[in-house]
Amino acid sequence: MLNLHHLRLFRAVATDGTLIGAARRLNLSQSALSTQLKTLEAALGHALFERRGRGLILTEAGRIALDHAEAIFRTAEDLTATLRGTTHGRQALRVGALATLSRNFQMQFLRPLIGRPDVEVVLRSGSQSELLRGLEALALDVVLTNLAPARDAASPWLIHRLAEQPVSLIGTVVRVGREPTTLAQLLSTCPVILPTPDTAIRAAFDALTSRLGLSPRIAAEADDMAMLRLLAREDAGLAVIPSIVVKDELSAGLLVEAAQLEGINETFLAVTLARRFPNPLLRDVVKP
Repeated sequence: MLNLHHLRLFRAVATDGTLIGAARRLNLSQSALSTQLKTLEAALGHALFERRGRGLILTEAGRIALDHAEAIFRTAEDLTATLRGTTHGRQALRVGALATLSRNFQMQFLRPLIGRPDVEVVLRSGSQSELLRGLEALALDVVLTNLAPARDAASPWLIHRLAEQPVSLIGTVVRVGREPTTLAQLLSTCPVILPTPDTAIRAAFDALTSRLGLSPRIAAEADDMAMLRLLAREDAGLAVIPSIVVKDELSAGLLVEAAQLEGINETFLAVTLARRFPNPLLRDVVKP
């Protein structure tokens, strides 16, 4: 078992750089402090310091141990503050986002927290299953996604609908300017850049073209919104994409909306857990 008292003594020595100085600050004898450090090293199976002149320098194992020690004590302080309702100083919000989710949407979600000196935002990306496991293990506070997780009476998820964005055909000024203007003509004559078949947008688009009796020429498929945006900028075709993904390009005139796909929308969700002590920062980004 790791002794947290020994870990705290180790951190003090690592911070001071000398056994004498740390012992004086801890009000311990040098020999007692040295003995407890040796006990910690024995428990971890590695030397944590090497002597350089009169000072002590962290070994590679010591640097790793110090990083973990800092995280452990920071977590302990957060725990105490959270349960006592006395959180002060910097708080962290741990956000998981689907790897293919629009970066513009993620920034829009985080905007209320960006630049606040009391907030640290920790971002992780991954697959839906990875992120939900992290949420269930309390390693994440919220997961951003456009895929609603399966939910039944036993499911732990709370699903918050954040926004719904229309999906459009987006292309360069040159391409849109020289193409016919009706949706049917666009889809009949212009190559398209599509999300992959396992996405809700693609399913809705395929249903739309089936109803219209059209078989568009597919120029490219991608499971990443950023790649769809880049392919549209390279004029590979008209991208089937929510306008929020390319809002900067639309504002700058690099891309234009050829047509809005009526009835096709992208829904952005925040998934959380019902917790007795939820992260208070969630109130600033997930509105009731």
